[in-house]
Amino acid sequence: MATRLSSAKIPAPIRSLIVLALIYIFLVGVSSLEAGIKIMGEETQEKLFSAAGNPIAALCIGILGTVLVQSSSASTSVIVGLVATNKLGVSDAVPMIMGANIGTTVTNTLVSLGHIRQSNEFRRAFAAATVHDFFNLLAVIVLLPVELAFGTISTVAESISERLVGASGTEWKSPVKAWVKEPVNLLKEMWEAVGTSGDLQGVLMVLTGLVIILGALTLITENMRSLVADRVERSMNALLSKGGGFVALLLGIVITFAVQSSSITTSILIPMAGAGVITLRNAYPVTLGANVGTTITALLASLAASSPESLTVALAHTTFNVAGIVLLYVIPLARDLPIRASELLADIAVERRTIAVGYMATMFIILPLVGVVVLG
Repeated sequence: MATRLSSAKIPAPIRSLIVLALIYIFLVGVSSLEAGIKIMGEETQEKLFSAAGNPIAALCIGILGTVLVQSSSASTSVIVGLVATNKLGVSDAVPMIMGANIGTTVTNTLVSLGHIRQSNEFRRAFAAATVHDFFNLLAVIVLLPVELAFGTISTVAESISERLVGASGTEWKSPVKAWVKEPVNLLKEMWEAVGTSGDLQGVLMVLTGLVIILGALTLITENMRSLVADRVERSMNALLSKGGGFVALLLGIVITFAVQSSSITTSILIPMAGAGVITLRNAYPVTLGANVGTTITALLASLAASSPESLTVALAHTTFNVAGIVLLYVIPLARDLPIRASELLADIAVERRTIAVGYMATMFIILPLVGVVVLG
């Protein structure tokens, strides 16, 4: 369905209306997820969220969840929906959000493997992909301990949230919540009609919400890409061939906001970097902008919730990414660390291709699984 919608010659105004309809459906999915968790019994809820009590396990859950769905937009939207139920706390959700940032980079690292037969192309492409990995990993290494010790990120996010919608523990009367109420009630009635209740009905509502979220986001991304694809590539070529810096960072924000996917933004960069059209230093800030641009989806998801905590978590995602840029890009001494690490790994991977595959398996699957099993 996504392919048919994206490949068909649909006029831009009609495609724009389709995107708006899909955004509404996405919000219904978020609200359905929230409703399903609330239907479940206390014992089921406790089992579901018990692993998130350990921050490292929560971080690993965020990585694995994002690798599984290949979209940080989807995983962070789910996290926002879970926080809206008040069964997952903000302090538990923030490490999961950080994990989602790491997990989302798997897509562009996979794309870089397409250049594996050509040594020079592969070196450039793999470095351009893994610079995003190393930046997000370093951001977590620096900011997760700060968050655990002082709650800095969640405090900043909560302060902004309070100014916008009120204090935690109150109910925020979001107009979007009212708009999606009727479709969610229809979903409840549908599952009741087939004889479900309690935990089973809650699980089915959660699964329905997840399917709606993933399907809607996929179609939104496909349609937005069709609307702006040509302009995206022209803009990248025009700006990045002249240099990087904060203009490239802003470009990453705008493009990711437009296509609703950081994976698409960063994956466009990989073939360009592999071909030598742009340098690693020019591609690097675009990936940082993509980190910020992708947070718009979680902010959008928070509109379908009725708790200030859900908005706080969405804002924590933005705060984390902005803080990472300030600490690891704005400060000159730290700016080259992800670049040097990615270049070193690329040099090693060119000599032994299995290192690249082993790195991906270890970074995105094995270590997160161990973290969840041992600490969860």
